[in-house]
Amino acid sequence: MEYHHTTHDHSAHGSHEHSDHEGHDKHAGHNVADFWKRFVISTIVSIPVLVLSPMIQHWFGFELSFSGDKYVLAILSTFIFIYGGYPFLKGLYDEVKDRAIGMMTLIGVAITVAWAYSVAITFGLQGMDFYWEMATLIDIMLIGHYFEMKSVMGASRSLELLVKMMPSTAHHLVNGHIHDMPVSHLKIGDFVLIKPGEKIPVDGVVTDGESYVDESMLTGESKPIKKERDSKVIGGAVNSNGSLTIKVMSTGKDSYLNKVVKLVEDAQKVKSKTQNFADRAAKILTFVALGGGVITLGVWLLLGYPFVFALERMVTVMVISCPHALGLAVPLVVAISTSIAAQKGLLIRNRTAFENARLITTIIFDKTGTLTKGSHELQNVKLLDSTFDEKELLRLASGIEQHSEHYIAQGLLRKVKELNIEIPKAEKFNYLPGKGLEGIVNGKEVKVVGPNYLKEQNISVTETTGDFTGTVVYILVNNTVTGYFTFSDQIRESSFEAIQILKQAGIKNLLLTGDNEKVAKKVSDELNMDGYLANVLPHDKLEKVKQLQHKGEYVAMTGDGVNDAPALAQADVGIAVGSGTDVAAETADIILVNSDPKDIANLILFGKATYNKMIQNLWWAAGYNIIAIPLAAGVLYNWGIMLSPAVGAVLMSLSTIVVAINAKLLKA
Repeated sequence: MEYHHTTHDHSAHGSHEHSDHEGHDKHAGHNVADFWKRFVISTIVSIPVLVLSPMIQHWFGFELSFSGDKYVLAILSTFIFIYGGYPFLKGLYDEVKDRAIGMMTLIGVAITVAWAYSVAITFGLQGMDFYWEMATLIDIMLIGHYFEMKSVMGASRSLELLVKMMPSTAHHLVNGHIHDMPVSHLKIGDFVLIKPGEKIPVDGVVTDGESYVDESMLTGESKPIKKERDSKVIGGAVNSNGSLTIKVMSTGKDSYLNKVVKLVEDAQKVKSKTQNFADRAAKILTFVALGGGVITLGVWLLLGYPFVFALERMVTVMVISCPHALGLAVPLVVAISTSIAAQKGLLIRNRTAFENARLITTIIFDKTGTLTKGSHELQNVKLLDSTFDEKELLRLASGIEQHSEHYIAQGLLRKVKELNIEIPKAEKFNYLPGKGLEGIVNGKEVKVVGPNYLKEQNISVTETTGDFTGTVVYILVNNTVTGYFTFSDQIRESSFEAIQILKQAGIKNLLLTGDNEKVAKKVSDELNMDGYLANVLPHDKLEKVKQLQHKGEYVAMTGDGVNDAPALAQADVGIAVGSGTDVAAETADIILVNSDPKDIANLILFGKATYNKMIQNLWWAAGYNIIAIPLAAGVLYNWGIMLSPAVGAVLMSLSTIVVAINAKLLKA
């Protein structure tokens, strides 16, 4: 197995999506704060509205009246209608203009009818006003939308994080002299020096020097790649311990990283069009409210009843059709499920995708860091010379490896530390480009090298490493091969159980990796997976997801690297493991904090439970209309049964309480 060397770019934390996306995030944040402000102010003003309402006074058995009290009530209610109702009135206008009738139209129509009718009552029309119903409806809808927006506002910042991975300055080489200049000023054909440990600022071709470059966060290739003359390098990759001079081949929007950005951007735009449940219910109720109201008015007038009576019936139908509970049905479940999920290690960033987790038919797993631990560990120490023991070989090798930042060196040093082996000093340390390291340890010539060195020196080893799919490193003492170390990435213990649970649930699972065929097959076989795809580049990952979607599959993608970002964004449900980069996490719909593949199974079950709660709540919120609307319209009037606005309000309140209790019963 091979190693996915993740390099976190901490400088990039906390930003997202080009400048236009950042503006969008600020706008979303502003909207959330605005809804909260309107809710607080409207609720405060609603208190005197409730106190001055005749119906409330009648219910609670008190009386408060003074000269002009009905005008004070009208003025306060009009303020709530204009200030608190503004988002809904604007939403009504926008939805009608865009021919996308939804929740805003339903709320807008209800509060407008209630306000207009109540004002008419204030100025002489016979009947009872709806001021308090209008005020409380606006208050509840404001807090409902506040909850909803707040829970989904973790608006993705992935694109800006991707762009910020790029260094802002470069070492421009002109006639052998270095001039540091902004990367944006570089032109195709310019020469740039990349020092050890630095990020490569642009796509280019190596003209001088050699080094190992870590491209794992960009291409998915788990091992650092050797770069020498004529090798291509990608902007955003991390240089290892050699210096490189490169010739600039592409900049700006033509760079590899910016192409990845474009892929993510396109995939996110498509997903944003998803419509939520409450809007669909609201659309139906809008037509019920408008149609029911008009029919009610027409029927009573045709039956010869006074206009004032028919109008009151119409208004009652239209106001009752917009249940308070509908504004809370989805947001309450969202708020509760988001909170429970966070406690369970699931961070939900895209509500719609989370709700739709129940629809998943195929899950694509990134290998490194998701199904595997993503760190190369020392597996075996094999002795080829009986004069040494394992600890001595490790001790001698650590003396050399302590000078290296290579991922193999880090794995070996972790093992040495674990075994409490004292690391000796090394003299005459030397880096053998592309082959390994050498030096003098305790007077002995020690070389820690790869198979290439043995081939070059025509050194044959009697014992072969067979079909081992990880990395093999040989140790030579005084030019004699004394043993070798094997390193490989470790499969997470919970990966086996996760795959089994998914199989039992009838969900297909595929391994998708930038690693070679041998490594991919080994992991896939070990986990008894349904299949694998190896040597897959980022844009290919995106295409693989699209291909499955075109076949009718509902696709979930899990990953932890920049190279997974476009596919995570394209998938119906994108799941990032928490050990991964900020970019993967910001592009995903759901983040697994504990990096436990078993959490994916829990996620699907919890998503299903959440969806069921929402459907139940929508039925509770709107279901009473099946009885309330006909009664409000007066279908049983001849039998002395007619739903007054007051009784309608009580039913509405009960519906709200039921919805709140039902949401609270949600369990992970």
